[in-house]
Amino acid sequence: MPSRRTFLRQCGLALAASPVLSSLPSWLSSADGFESLRGGIGTFTQRGGTIGWLATDDGLAVVDTQSPNSAPDCWNGLSDRSQGPLSLVINTHHHGDHVGGNGVFAQYTDRFVAHANVPDLMRASADEGAANDQTYPTETFEETWSESLGDETISLHYRGPAHTGGDAIVVFENANIVHVGDLVFNRAYPFIDVDGGADSRGWIESLETIHDTLDDDTILIHGHGNPEFGVTGGREDLLVMRDFLSALNEYVTQQRQAGASLDEMKQTETLKGFEAFDFDWALSLADCIEAVHQEQTAG
Repeated sequence: MPSRRTFLRQCGLALAASPVLSSLPSWLSSADGFESLRGGIGTFTQRGGTIGWLATDDGLAVVDTQSPNSAPDCWNGLSDRSQGPLSLVINTHHHGDHVGGNGVFAQYTDRFVAHANVPDLMRASADEGAANDQTYPTETFEETWSESLGDETISLHYRGPAHTGGDAIVVFENANIVHVGDLVFNRAYPFIDVDGGADSRGWIESLETIHDTLDDDTILIHGHGNPEFGVTGGREDLLVMRDFLSALNEYVTQQRQAGASLDEMKQTETLKGFEAFDFDWALSLADCIEAVHQEQTAG
């Protein structure tokens, strides 16, 4: 299973570009990576996790920051969308392709909000000697957080360990848009960060809970996506992610009961019903199998 650093390198956060994600994803609606949704909210996709943004006359809010290389492009585009200041940055979790550009945005705001577990997870996952070089959250929350900007109310929610031990769900309440970070890899094999506090069973429960709080008009912003399906969608995408994780857990459990070794389990190429997940992407089904096997055999 790839380490956090290997995964981030494959997502384009190393000096050398990855052959997997060597160009802008095909789902971009414009050459600059920006897509407007509704209510002054949109996305920016370039290198790393999807950035969400809110542009109002009173200021800007940003969800996730990608990398030091792509964050300036995002800021330049956002500064054309609002004359107000950058009010705050929200980090959905601690991975470098979501917090790596924090230092760029720190030139314009000193407010970075994330779940309470994120600062320690950032320190633990930093390269040796690099912990002091990161820009950390300045405000944290345990279960919920809320603030208004212009006519929009932004609320953050934590449902327990899932993709990591500190995943924040970002709700733009008036626009009915939700940024779920890496709780959804839309029709793509996910990164189950066991070392970073992941819990695939808790992830399943979180997806079901989130789904039940939304309606059919809700727009979801996903952390990553298969180019065929994109990084935005509806609440049904939560159940696709849930069903994959459930099938993955069932597969590993059945194989263990049958006496299969981990290496034997990892030989399977696809799970039935989830063939769309198998495309040219940084992660594989074998990585997911190894992560769940590690969860099931821990302790």
